Amino acid sequence: MEEKITVVIDYLNEVKTRCTFNAAAEAIGITPQALKKQLGDARPETSWFVSPTSGEPMRYTDSEKHPELYRTTRIITSSSVLTRNLDL
Repeated sequence: MEEKITVVIDYLNEVKTRCTFNAAAEAIGITPQALKKQLGDARPETSWFVSPTSGEPMRYTDSEKHPELYRTTRIITSSSVLTRNLDL
């Protein structure tokens, strides 16, 4: 499971696109709450995981957000995007 989480984190940092916790968790095969726990402390490379309602990372200060977090308005909301692009 940790390996899949790392693959998703690396992918989101490469494509610089936000993704909902729900979509990522479903693609990995865990609950959104378990994903949040596995991500650990807030840091820029994990700020791509966002709330589906606000499109914002939850409980992140501005300094903990990736500098390119808002470079696009696109947000991955479907696990199928991740499973297709990452072969999960």
